[in-house]
Amino acid sequence: MFEVRGFKDVEVGHTFSHSVTVTETHLVMAAGLFGDFHPLHTNEEYARKSRFGHRITHGPLNVGIMASVLGNYFAGAAGPYLEQTVRFKGPVSPGDTVTTTWKILEKIPKEKLDGGIISMEVHMRNQLDELILEGEGKIILYNDAQPR
Repeated sequence: MFEVRGFKDVEVGHTFSHSVTVTETHLVMAAGLFGDFHPLHTNEEYARKSRFGHRITHGPLNVGIMASVLGNYFAGAAGPYLEQTVRFKGPVSPGDTVTTTWKILEKIPKEKLDGGIISMEVHMRNQLDELILEGEGKIILYNDAQPR
């Protein structure tokens, strides 16, 4: 059983993180899912000649990894994703371990939602502590995990 973390359970300044090692499978599945077979993602010889020196993952894959932390951390209490901005700061390659850290910046109670809106900032760093992406996001967060 998971712990439900709802709107009433979190405070401004609260942080939470999760790490994942990005694999070759992530990259291949993303290429198929997005239909993006750019050689920077799928051709090692091509990518070796690029400024990165190797293949890199798709930006939307990194955003998906980042966003998944919210759904997993808040489990059934998470409502709709309202806003997201992302600034890409560095590449991710298969084999990198990335850590996403979210921090709650503001809570806006919404009685008719039985919870409210939380505004957050996010940072993703690799295993070398290099910043990969940063941004902001807003979600509706209910007080508990009930189907809505």
